Amino acid sequence: MRRRVGVALVLPLVVSLALAGCGGGGNETDVTVFEGTTPPVSDAPDVPTPTTGQTTPTSPPTTPAHPATPSGPPEVVATIATGLEAPWGLDFFADGDAIVTERDTRRVLRVTPAGKVTELGVVEAARPTGGGAEDGLLGVALSPDFEQDTLVYLYLTTATDNRVVRTTLRGGRLGTRLEVLLDGIPNGFIHDGGRLEFGPDGLLYVSTGESGEGALAQDRDSLGGKVLRLTPDGDPAPGNPFGTPVYSFGHRNIQGLAFDDAGRLWASEFGDKTFDELNRIEAGGNYGWPEVEGVGGAPTYVDPQQTWATDDNSPSGLAYTDGSLWMAALKGERLWRVTVKGGRAVAPKAFFVGDYGRMRTVAVAPDGTLWLTTSNRDGRGTPRDGDDRILQVQP
Repeated sequence: MRRRVGVALVLPLVVSLALAGCGGGGNETDVTVFEGTTPPVSDAPDVPTPTTGQTTPTSPPTTPAHPATPSGPPEVVATIATGLEAPWGLDFFADGDAIVTERDTRRVLRVTPAGKVTELGVVEAARPTGGGAEDGLLGVALSPDFEQDTLVYLYLTTATDNRVVRTTLRGGRLGTRLEVLLDGIPNGFIHDGGRLEFGPDGLLYVSTGESGEGALAQDRDSLGGKVLRLTPDGDPAPGNPFGTPVYSFGHRNIQGLAFDDAGRLWASEFGDKTFDELNRIEAGGNYGWPEVEGVGGAPTYVDPQQTWATDDNSPSGLAYTDGSLWMAALKGERLWRVTVKGGRAVAPKAFFVGDYGRMRTVAVAPDGTLWLTTSNRDGRGTPRDGDDRILQVQP
């Protein structure tokens, strides 16, 4: 399952182009949502300590009380970049620039807040199918120690699997070799997962899909339909519930991961025909797919905190700031704000409905604004002038 090999990268000449613009506020709407029926949970984080890797329950949280959810709507204050093609992964450098992946072109970009876009390289090892498929070059995460180790982590699809790899970024260029940290993740035309997120424990969390084979989600020996937890070198994290990379299971297709300020992990998950989900991830938790979609109420499974009709959501990216989770919706063409209160996700509200088309990724920038990417050139949307774009949102 796990091996480390070098895979050649073809790195074209660096290309720079300035892209900038402005945007306006968007529509907001209230729609029917279906809140989970699980009992209130503690504010204590489920994340293990960095030194022991064991889950450490705590008494009442020592983190500051959550600020009240803003009463006013978020506002698009700038269009940072235009002319992108299905941007997927996004993380930030310390100086406020972003590293961005394009799913189908396999390009890795550096984007400044002023709108300068520079190509850092092309990951030739990725094999996107195209034509509306969900595979290709997906998530990206910078090492928590990037300033010292210059490591970039990527999630990509090959001809045979999905895998987590890493390389270096020096002198504005990706390294010429990829180190494979974890391979053998099932791949398919759909349901490839792909989000990477370093936790406050310094461990790497990885979302995977079940590649269209629902039974894989319940198979704890499979890496499909899971949240995985790895050391930065790709080993199963100490304290993982099954002694493998698997942290939670029973997922259909997670494309969003975010930690709140109490260290709790949240995930946005695609449903099938009825309910999309927002879940709080617990170590060893079984989230029910394919036996349950939405709230099941059975003690065997962890119920979602919120569910939505699939036409209103198809959730992808997820971010947390100032007491709220922000969730980008593809088919729903909107940005959701969900308040986190007492360890629960409550009071969802939708914004920018239909204003910018499909929304893929949302991330919190160092200056506190949100960067929000559209995904209208992914084979399932209707491209508009300037698509795809990165919007700057004042939450």
